[in-house]
Amino acid sequence: MFEGVYTAIVTPFTASGAVDYDRLAEHVDRQVKSGVDGVVPVGTTGESPTVNPDEHVRIIQTTVQAANKRIKIVAGTGANSTEEALELTSAAKELGVDGTLQVTPYYNKPNRSGLVQHFTRVADLGVPVMLYNVPGRSAKALSMDLIAELSEHDHIVSVKEAGGSADRVSQILTMCDIDVVSGDDPLTLPMMAVGAVGVVSVASNIVPEIVCDIVNSAANGDFVRARQHHLEYHRLFSGMFMETNPIPVKTALAMLGRMEEEFRLPLAPLEETEREKLEKLLTDYNLL
Repeated sequence: MFEGVYTAIVTPFTASGAVDYDRLAEHVDRQVKSGVDGVVPVGTTGESPTVNPDEHVRIIQTTVQAANKRIKIVAGTGANSTEEALELTSAAKELGVDGTLQVTPYYNKPNRSGLVQHFTRVADLGVPVMLYNVPGRSAKALSMDLIAELSEHDHIVSVKEAGGSADRVSQILTMCDIDVVSGDDPLTLPMMAVGAVGVVSVASNIVPEIVCDIVNSAANGDFVRARQHHLEYHRLFSGMFMETNPIPVKTALAMLGRMEEEFRLPLAPLEETEREKLEKLLTDYNLL
C-alpha cells in the first residue's frame, strides 16, 4: 500500500522558533514535483517531540493541503500515550491522510500485551497503519512474533524497519504477509534486494530524484543501475546521520537556502567541525 519513496519531511521553523507553514508547504510541493510517492510529516525527522498538539495537527493539515492529493500522506501520529496517539490519529483521519506512522512507545517501554493493545486500538480507528520499529530511539524492538500477530489486523499494513539490519526484512517476510519499507537510507537497496518495497527517506529531503531512481530501479529489477547510484550516493546518505537526525539534513536544507537553520531544544546546531564536514560533503556532490 505504501510502496516507493516516502520522504520523512522536516518541520521548518522561523528565526523566532515558530513553525514556518509557508516553507513547509513549499517543501512539500517541491517533493511532489520531484516524483516521490508520498511524504511523512511529524515523524522523527519532523521533530515531533517538540511540537505542541495544535502545531502537530496543523503541520499535517498544511501537508495535506500542499500535496493536494497528488501523493500519499502518512502522518506521524504515534505517542508514548495511547490516548494521545488516538487523538492525533483521529485528527489526521479527519484531515484525509492515507495512513499513519506509529512508533513503538518510547521511555515507558510497554510489555508485549501493552504493545498489542496500543497498536490495535489505533488501527481500530480505520486508518492504515505503518508500524515503526526503531529500537535506537524507543529502547524496545518489535519482535517478529509481535509483528506477525499485528499483521493480522486489517488496518496494519506496513512496517518501517529502522533496526539497522537488512536481515530483519527476511525474518519478517518469512513469518507474515506485511509490507516492509526501509527506515535507513544506506540500507534501502540491501533491504529491497530481499523484499522491502521502498523507503521512508531522510536523504530525499535534499536529493529526492536520486532516491526515487534507486528505489524505482530496484523495484523494476534493474539492480545494476540501483547499485550504481546506491554506491555513488552512499557517502551522502550516511552523512545525513553524522549527528542526530534531523540536525544534519535540516542544516543541509538551510545551506541550500530552503529554510532557516532552526531547531527546538534539546536539539542544537552542528558543531563547527561537523558543519565543515557537511558543507564539504554537499560540495562534493555538487549540491552547493
